[in-house]
Amino acid sequence: MRIHRSARVSAALAALLLPALGGCSGAADDGTLEIAVVPKGTTNEYWKALHAGAEAAAQELGVRIVWKGPLQENDREAQQKVVEDLVVRGVDGLVLVPLDSKALVPPVKEADGRGIPVVVADSDLEWDGRASYVATDNRRGGELAAEALADMLGGMGKILVLRHMEGSASTHAREEGFLAKIAESSGIEVLSSNQYAGPQPEGAYQAAENLLNSFAEVDGVFCPSEPSVFGMLRALQDAGRADGLHFVGFDSNDKLVEALREGEIDALVLQSPVRMGELAVRACVEAARGGTPDEVIDTGVTVVRSAEVDDPAVQALLRPDLSILGQ
Repeated sequence: MRIHRSARVSAALAALLLPALGGCSGAADDGTLEIAVVPKGTTNEYWKALHAGAEAAAQELGVRIVWKGPLQENDREAQQKVVEDLVVRGVDGLVLVPLDSKALVPPVKEADGRGIPVVVADSDLEWDGRASYVATDNRRGGELAAEALADMLGGMGKILVLRHMEGSASTHAREEGFLAKIAESSGIEVLSSNQYAGPQPEGAYQAAENLLNSFAEVDGVFCPSEPSVFGMLRALQDAGRADGLHFVGFDSNDKLVEALREGEIDALVLQSPVRMGELAVRACVEAARGGTPDEVIDTGVTVVRSAEVDDPAVQALLRPDLSILGQ
């Protein structure tokens, strides 16, 4: 298996600083390749960053992007319908970020049967027909989070893990990587690791509040997704416990960055969604043009602590440039 590994995060950061170019999409009636990109949702900042990378790659390569996905990150049926419609439309390639590792298999098999190459990004499918898999090494990201939290705790303490959502392959890998690595610290006790936040901040807040009400003595917390981190942050703030424990999360938004700067979050594990979108579209175009992209493309992952939040390279990850989307 050929595996493309991005250089360390410093090299990946350079690819994030993409020029601001105007975007376009629509039916490719002039012979231009049309690549559909289907995210898990369309409102989260993470998906907007992935969209920016996809658009930049498309414009450089002279192809068109169709960006379409469900509004909510738990609407499997809506995402499946989007994929089915795009297959019928006859796009030239499909970049898919699946909400569920199994539910999207039937429509992508249909795409494959029609000669439409499928590149899977961010979260994998239980299907071996994809042209390429472009993603963070999510298990490694979970391991890095565990190493950071164990270091903060000095190898001793009681912790909570608030999971993301059942069926999400990417966050499941983060959770399992975290739990496997934290188990190596015999002085750390995991009080709870079977509760799910869900894809929306409101549900995540309620789940986090329930956990904090159940456990009075907590030294550390890990949350594997932006909604779970945000929900836990709000619950800790409302309970007056934001400064009383160590908190490691995954992904970012403006409020999480501010909490990181203020020390209410001790560290965030960061991906490169702009780079992921760029490389996924590149792989899909290569496949659509008859080439063979790398089977696995690792887009990089790093841990950023509070003291590093204002580093310019870190800011490129925390606040990606979305100007290509007119934002």
